[in-house]
Amino acid sequence: MLFGSKRQILSVEPHSAIITIDDMNDPPVTVLLVDDEPPLLKMMSTYLRRLGFGVLTFGATDAAWENLGDDATALEAAVLDLSMKGMSSIELARRLLAANPRMHVIVASGYPASLDELESASPGRVKFLHKPFTPEALAACVRRAPK
Repeated sequence: MLFGSKRQILSVEPHSAIITIDDMNDPPVTVLLVDDEPPLLKMMSTYLRRLGFGVLTFGATDAAWENLGDDATALEAAVLDLSMKGMSSIELARRLLAANPRMHVIVASGYPASLDELESASPGRVKFLHKPFTPEALAACVRRAPK
């Protein structure tokens, strides 16, 4: 009791593990992150690494393609900011999906976007993630990547 008050100051609530033993036995999934906002790029990469994902980050679509090119086969997923300078994120997504038939692409934006053209070219492999999003929403989207 603090100064006659009966308020509870600290409460411990049950929680579940972020990483399970099953997650640690799976080979790491590698995710490409492309965003021109450094704080968001850092948050996404830090969170996904803590969950056991391998992460490659780029602040520009052109740099991502120049460094990956046709060698995108090691990637399971890509999270692309829709509004990027240089090569459009849609063009980068198109190239990545063509280079890797196992990959899926998550396009992130704070604005509504039509991904019909990408989705029709790669059915079931394109998702939209509305900004702002929580780290948990990002992880849930990335976990849906086909393995």
